[in-house]
Amino acid sequence: MSSKEKRKFARISSLNLSYVLVDGNQDESDMQTMGRTLNVSEVGVRLETNVPVDIGRQMMVSIGLEEELVDIRGRVVHSKQNEDGKYELGVEFLDKDAPTSKSLKKFIKAFREQRGLGE
Repeated sequence: MSSKEKRKFARISSLNLSYVLVDGNQDESDMQTMGRTLNVSEVGVRLETNVPVDIGRQMMVSIGLEEELVDIRGRVVHSKQNEDGKYELGVEFLDKDAPTSKSLKKFIKAFREQRGLGE
């Protein structure tokens, strides 16, 4: 069995504080929580939060990347509770604008260089 990476974009392990605003459904209000990134790529992020979020829910995530605060809209594509009782959310980015994409690429490049991982 091959262990070759199947992802199109590398996921970089990164612990950054995040603010999460989950869109409410018609019968409920928006939910706010804090979390932290576990890894990030150009197409998504894995977040750890103290509250569960249903798959398919949309959210706005504010992530501190180096000196910048990046706001990105996303959709939960997977969710699981870890052994610490926290929730790990796989969030796919939606509608990234050019400045956000540039910030993510810059952060990922700097992180890889710092870790000696190259391009």
